[in-house]
Amino acid sequence: MLENWVVMPTCLPLVRRRCHACASDTFRTSGKFRVNANHKLLDVWLLALCTTCGETTKLTVLERLNVRSIHPELLDRLHDNDPGLAAELLQDPVVRRRNRIALDWDNAWRLDTGGPDHHHLDREMTDAIDVSVRFAARIPVRPVRLIAEGCGLSRAEVERLIKEGNIVSAVRLSGKLSGDFTFTLKR
Repeated sequence: MLENWVVMPTCLPLVRRRCHACASDTFRTSGKFRVNANHKLLDVWLLALCTTCGETTKLTVLERLNVRSIHPELLDRLHDNDPGLAAELLQDPVVRRRNRIALDWDNAWRLDTGGPDHHHLDREMTDAIDVSVRFAARIPVRPVRLIAEGCGLSRAEVERLIKEGNIVSAVRLSGKLSGDFTFTLKR
């Protein structure tokens, strides 16, 4: 029996960066962009507000690019403050490195298992269940947490099942993952 689970973002993650105005290190972005033209050169920033004092920070997206070198569809999405584009850009490693930011995905995702109470283990079960976990975005999450949530178990119970060999996977289940994986749960 194969089940498909999906880790879905529910909102944009918090941006981890030191605020220049206060001691906070988290910013929230609403997905608004600022596009500034200097003759034929464009600068584009994604705006974020400090979660403590409300100070605005600009995350550099494009710097000094000739307007003709930017795809018209991308320019339209920037002018329309496309939240999907903001999510894509926040996950872009080049944008994160350039701005020296990290993302905080706490409370910004959910696990879709195909329905409520669909995966609790108290129901009749075959010898084993194969589960495919897909990430809709690169959200770093501990597999133990996903398995616990998806199966209605405690994390300690999941850790015990892994140690006993009743949960097996080709990937390491300790630490965090942000890429698709599969695991098998044996009865």
